[in-house]
Amino acid sequence: MADLSSRRLDIDALRALRAIRQHGGITRAAAALGLTQSAVSHKIRRLETSLDCALLSRRPGAPVFTAQGEELLDYAGRILGLHDEALLSLTRTDLAGRILLGLTEDTACSDLSRILGRFRRLHPQVALRTRVRMSLVLRAMLERGELDAAIVQVFAHEIRPADTVLFREGLHWVKSPDLALPADGPIPFLSFDDDCFYRRWALDIGQDGGALLETVFECSSAAGIAAAVTGGLGVALLSDRHLRPEMEVIGERLPRPPALAYVIRRSRKAKSPALDGLIAEVEAEVDRKGGLALAA
Repeated sequence: MADLSSRRLDIDALRALRAIRQHGGITRAAAALGLTQSAVSHKIRRLETSLDCALLSRRPGAPVFTAQGEELLDYAGRILGLHDEALLSLTRTDLAGRILLGLTEDTACSDLSRILGRFRRLHPQVALRTRVRMSLVLRAMLERGELDAAIVQVFAHEIRPADTVLFREGLHWVKSPDLALPADGPIPFLSFDDDCFYRRWALDIGQDGGALLETVFECSSAAGIAAAVTGGLGVALLSDRHLRPEMEVIGERLPRPPALAYVIRRSRKAKSPALDGLIAEVEAEVDRKGGLALAA
């Protein structure tokens, strides 16, 4: 057994270990970290040698991580968070000013809340004001200059050159397997409210293919729409993270929905070192994790 004083937790190795969990394997973790597969494997093996225990199982059909690996992952998130925050604190500049930021409900319930909290601790002279609205509302507020920046959801083909892409996902028509759609006539549609751009697409462009939708249920929350789907009330448009095993993805009689993206979008007139600093920290976190983890 190795002496405790000889054991070391290498930050880069912990980052590689976390990337394996986040991306589902060494190959994908290596791509996300910009390293070769052998380099990631070497970091993990060196960490295992230092700790004198196996972290990855490496047996066909077995879980990726051993019990010790799972235990270390719990600590790795906290260690890396403190490490990165310490580096930011020591290298920070004296930012000051005011930032008006818009978020959707999904992003408010994501890693972003932790990033914003850290930013406020590191830059107490920056007054950060946040408003949570639906994406269409936030986009209108940006155009009117009521926000400096917002994290919004858009269709992938609407991404602007100046946008920072945080997350991409698919959009799908779904229903309960128990729901039989009518052979002709209107299809019962479970819709978000008027401020949802999914709804506008479905009721405008989405019906160009000849499908007639009849709105039978309106709700502003994804949880409510998902419950109505599983209850067999109709069909709905839901993104990847809101899909459930008890839902059926369908395509017959309905046009294929466009892909989605979450982006940071600035107001055209918003220019300040404080805003630049905040966006840089969000981008750095996305680069480290390979995306922005959103609430399901």
